[in-house]
Amino acid sequence: MTELIEHVEAAIQRPNFIAFVILFLWGFYIMVTHPNMVKKLVGMYLVQTSVIFLLVTVSAKDHPATVPILRDVDIESGQIDPTEYANPLPHVLTLTAIVVQVATLGVSLALVTAIYRRFGSLDENEVLKKIE
Repeated sequence: MTELIEHVEAAIQRPNFIAFVILFLWGFYIMVTHPNMVKKLVGMYLVQTSVIFLLVTVSAKDHPATVPILRDVDIESGQIDPTEYANPLPHVLTLTAIVVQVATLGVSLALVTAIYRRFGSLDENEVLKKIE
């Protein structure tokens, strides 16, 4: 029971992670339960946005940080404090995730448009019946 209380206290201290989980589960729920293909795309968009939100949350620092380029003073002294530098990896992953999100949504919408033109419906069950 005390472990549960500790987990709840930790979650309350980090509301951004709670928002990530809620947004992710909400998008996943929409993707799984709705037969409408456009609604499924909205759910997919929410899942992708929640992952981007997580990457932005993880990459945030409490104090100012500089670019990860070592100065001559740091090299000569041999004392390099990694907390002074920003990690570029989360920012690069976030940018890549945004590009993938836009490309995925664009291609998906084009496919949904083609499906609607061919079958006259966006309902997954009706399209599957017409295919068989």
